[in-house]
Amino acid sequence: MHDYTNTTAVVTGASKGLGEAYARELASRGAHLVLVARSADALNTLAGQIRKAHSVRVDVIAADLSDRRSPQTVVDAIDELGLEVDLLVNNAGMGSVGPFLGRPLEPNLQSVDVNVTALIGLVHLLGAGMVERGRGGIVNVASTAAFQPMPYQASYAATKAFVLSFTEALAEEVRGTGVRVMAAHPGATDTGFFDRTTASMDPKTTDTPADVAAGTLDDFARGRSVSFPGRASNRAGTWASRLLPRTTVARITGNLNRKAGFDDVSDLDPATS
Repeated sequence: MHDYTNTTAVVTGASKGLGEAYARELASRGAHLVLVARSADALNTLAGQIRKAHSVRVDVIAADLSDRRSPQTVVDAIDELGLEVDLLVNNAGMGSVGPFLGRPLEPNLQSVDVNVTALIGLVHLLGAGMVERGRGGIVNVASTAAFQPMPYQASYAATKAFVLSFTEALAEEVRGTGVRVMAAHPGATDTGFFDRTTASMDPKTTDTPADVAAGTLDDFARGRSVSFPGRASNRAGTWASRLLPRTTVARITGNLNRKAGFDDVSDLDPATS
């Protein structure tokens, strides 16, 4: 079992949702934290709450991970703090919902920068030091969306498919170095992912961020290379895409997303969302 006590963990997207849950769960297990997200105010509020609840160090780095310079900015800030990172939790993520050709392009491009570019940048910059020291861990948060094409969430699922493939390959490359790499594949999670749009998740099929975070960290502690945190059906749902033709899977997923109303999505006025 991996022991998180007195380790230093970097958590991206830590200001809310699943990232906040990872931060709180790691702190409860004795890990010191470096919290990364865009909102300095939200990070500082969370950091204060964690410091009161747990005897751990919490540092805050405000960075916009959609900026391709951000991985170096984050690592430079960590170096200035004089910290060595034992665990990187690449949790930050975003995605666009709705018909790809009928929705704005920019959120799709931003999701590639956050979900892919920032992730591999942080892995490269922090992972090299881990290998040099002969110890460390990386958890890349992908999704059950990684296992099949998803019409009406086309670019999001594609970014998570990249994370899946990249993480599996990297795990093999570093095998035997003392560094472990794991992909986590949550299903639908109650994180406000569709906030500011008319899309919504079915509460009956969503997991809580706290349960997903605990499940992910339990799996990493057990030495697993892949985690399906949350309800057991999450893992079972990925098998159809491995057995059926890809075009069939795309049609099935497309039908499910149409039933969920994802084919007709609009943005909400910020004042009312």
